[in-house]
Amino acid sequence: MTNTGTGTDSGAAAPAAPPGRRERKKAATRRAIADAALRLFLERGYDDVGIREIADAADVSTTTLFKHFPVKEALVFDEDAANEAALLAAVRERPKGRSIPAALREHALRHRMAAADDDPRFTAFLGLVNDTPALRDYVQGMWLRHTSALAEVIAEESGLPAGDPACAALAHFALEAPRVARGHDDPHQAITRAFALLENGWGSL
Repeated sequence: MTNTGTGTDSGAAAPAAPPGRRERKKAATRRAIADAALRLFLERGYDDVGIREIADAADVSTTTLFKHFPVKEALVFDEDAANEAALLAAVRERPKGRSIPAALREHALRHRMAAADDDPRFTAFLGLVNDTPALRDYVQGMWLRHTSALAEVIAEESGLPAGDPACAALAHFALEAPRVARGHDDPHQAITRAFALLENGWGSL
């Protein structure tokens, strides 16, 4: 049965089984590669660091590196899939009675706290992305993928047809709101105000 936007029921899902040794080892290898890549990129610039250098720094073969990261750009965004999964879960698993815009607002605020603008490492990461055309292009493609996936989930949860323009618009602006708030004197308030518009419309401001 289609969820009409009232959120999930109160039944608790069974806890996920802890990852096995093989999964933990793969995750640790992936993390080591991504950390080595980001460190080298920040030190010398994205275009001046080669794949073999990253593999050597992480103490893995280039074959192993490409198993985890099929393209160089993905090394900078190693949590892309996890971030998208968390975004979609924020809508699908929202508490009963919480609206979709409110669920997305809470997700955006949590994400903002985890990557605060005053974190020097995060600031350096943003600088790397903004100064590298290949990474800017990759981010745009990633952003469009997230928008499409989010719009699909919003439609499912709202009982609306796939491709509904209102769902696409909500997804677009929900993902744009944190970027608009970046650099604001009070990012928390900026995000909250942006989502108030999505929740209530222009006349409520």
